[in-house]
Amino acid sequence: MNAPVTIELADASFGWHGHAALKSVSGRFAAGGMTAVVGPNGAGKSTLIKGIMGVLRPMAGSVRISGAGRSELAWLPQAAELDRSFPVSVLDLVAMGAWRRVGGWRRYANDELDRCMDALETVGMAGAAGRGVDALSGGQMQRALFARMLVQDTPVLLLDEPFAAVDSHTADDLMALLCGLHGQGRTVIAVLHDLDLVRDHFPECLLLSGSVVAWGDTDHALDDAHLKRARQWHAESRT
Repeated sequence: MNAPVTIELADASFGWHGHAALKSVSGRFAAGGMTAVVGPNGAGKSTLIKGIMGVLRPMAGSVRISGAGRSELAWLPQAAELDRSFPVSVLDLVAMGAWRRVGGWRRYANDELDRCMDALETVGMAGAAGRGVDALSGGQMQRALFARMLVQDTPVLLLDEPFAAVDSHTADDLMALLCGLHGQGRTVIAVLHDLDLVRDHFPECLLLSGSVVAWGDTDHALDDAHLKRARQWHAESRT
């Protein structure tokens, strides 16, 4: 793992085709933090992650990533956004996490393959290495994506709904893994819907509803007044 990385947003807005889905975000994700990003559907949570990753360019404002920039970030996207019809094995999927070290066209050395198998072992998927990703259940696919993230070995992890459409056992396993990674000093930023899970495991929270409603200590960010304001802003944006 490389040096600590901070992510700073200064009045940043993101969207598509001239329409801002998320407006005027200012704040800082400190190195080593564990932050949940929450809010109503359409609040801009996934938009924020894509903006940090550079998939969306800011319509206004800026995103600044210290250190080596986005090469220090690992992104676990929503499973629904992935094309699982492409003929690739679980091992091949996980090995994609090493491409920054290996390059797009070089053969993978034994140490990299061992790293991939270790990651699959960690998530309980070593026995499925040769299977096609099209044959995986939702929970198995999410475990494989976590293994790919482990292989990337970055100091910052961004996860978009990592526990969506998985069984409770898988969610518990992956949450424990995420807590372990944070315990190693990694920065975790995760889009989540389960507020009880957020309160139990995430010291910091960013509550969005088209813009920032609250950002800071989880108990404060998720107090009744802030949640009510998020719902009101969401309802107003739909009228």
